[in-house]
Amino acid sequence: MKEKILHYAKEIVLFIVVMTLFANAISLYKSQDLSKAKLALTTHKLINTNLYTPLTNKPLLVHVWATWCPVCKAEADNIQRVSEHYEVITIAVNSGTDYEIHNYMKERDLNFRVINDKKSVLAKELNIAVYPTTFIYDKNGNLVFSEVGYTSSFGLWIRMLYASFK
Repeated sequence: MKEKILHYAKEIVLFIVVMTLFANAISLYKSQDLSKAKLALTTHKLINTNLYTPLTNKPLLVHVWATWCPVCKAEADNIQRVSEHYEVITIAVNSGTDYEIHNYMKERDLNFRVINDKKSVLAKELNIAVYPTTFIYDKNGNLVFSEVGYTSSFGLWIRMLYASFK
């Protein structure tokens, strides 16, 4: 019986490792066309009508998402956790009015900063084709990481920690 359990445990671990490698390979492939330029985000109005200007001496996570995206919904809690400790700005693309996005956030107990990109202007500047997409910039505004698709809280934390020391 122990041998059978050990066999299945090894199979499960192998499956997780293979799927993780596969997901990262797909993310790397999909992120090739993303903008690699220095951070060009200027002052923008948030859905709560406050103005947001990125800080210049801290790393920044820019998360591009949509309310209609199922992967974005699954990843939202990860972004929330990271936003409680790091500088995070999110861009909601084609997701309705500020009021609709606010309600979406309230229903899910999310409070990270959101720019409403109603006409996909920012998404086009960043060459976004897949949601969610995450960019991490160092304190000088240089791109350190770009990720397409789901990213775990742990993965985001490690990348932000790295960007903090860059």
